[in-house]
Amino acid sequence: MTDAINQLFTGLSIASILLLISLGLAIIYGTMGVINLAHGEFVMLGAYSVWFLQKFLGIGLIAGLVFVFIIVGAIGWFVERTIIRHLYHRPLDTILATWGIGVILQQAVRLGAGAELRYVKMPDSLTQAIPIFGVDQSAYRIFILLLTIALLVATYYLIFRTQFGMRLRAVTQNPEIAKCFGINTARVYSMTFAYGAGLAGIAGALVAPLKSVAPDMGTNFVVDAFMVVVVGGVQSLLGTVASAAVLGQVSGVIAFLANDTLAKALVFFGVVILIRFWPQGLFAMKMRRG
Repeated sequence: MTDAINQLFTGLSIASILLLISLGLAIIYGTMGVINLAHGEFVMLGAYSVWFLQKFLGIGLIAGLVFVFIIVGAIGWFVERTIIRHLYHRPLDTILATWGIGVILQQAVRLGAGAELRYVKMPDSLTQAIPIFGVDQSAYRIFILLLTIALLVATYYLIFRTQFGMRLRAVTQNPEIAKCFGINTARVYSMTFAYGAGLAGIAGALVAPLKSVAPDMGTNFVVDAFMVVVVGGVQSLLGTVASAAVLGQVSGVIAFLANDTLAKALVFFGVVILIRFWPQGLFAMKMRRG
């Protein structure tokens, strides 16, 4: 029973990080059709942002999350305004451009912060263990899980309960008709890209105390995030949540029984087989486009 509870929370912890990263990726692709290969670098920028805030400004991780969201979101907004918006409906060009943006961001961080590994201190209040069903669990991992749920609820509210969300859904279904009703599609795209980048930045900040902060740390995360989005059905918010939960638990179980390397390989192989027979994903959402 102890092993089962530990495994459950390990899987939920993995799923939480995957969900935060994948959520932004799914929103960006679902709205604009942009395959953003630089998404992992936004995760990396979030980690470096919280490191900078902690080391040079004395701002702790929890207090710095708002600043991280703003900083990385602003970078995402700038990237969309200057590069991405000129490449809509050109998928191959977008893939190449976002890959190049990722390389540029990595090298810029190497030049600015150095190539050596950086470390972020975990908040003292979250270093303790919390007993759950008689089993001690990391307070920090529980914090990540609860914050992920809160951000998921906020994202759902933003998309389905606000005027901006209504415009976003209108632009997603038919941008030309949305323009006819006076919706500024360019602004919607920019804000959506910024929001997705900001979520990735928060994910990077949360990962920073658990892993070493390095310029290339986002590469592995973006591969996992794409798997979550593909399995989830690309445009389905609920599908992204379910996919992250499934892949997180499966990865955790295999890692527990064998090792992390085998877990990643088997999960990736499983996703390849899945998209061979279910190319629309397990939780694809049907959407009528004009």
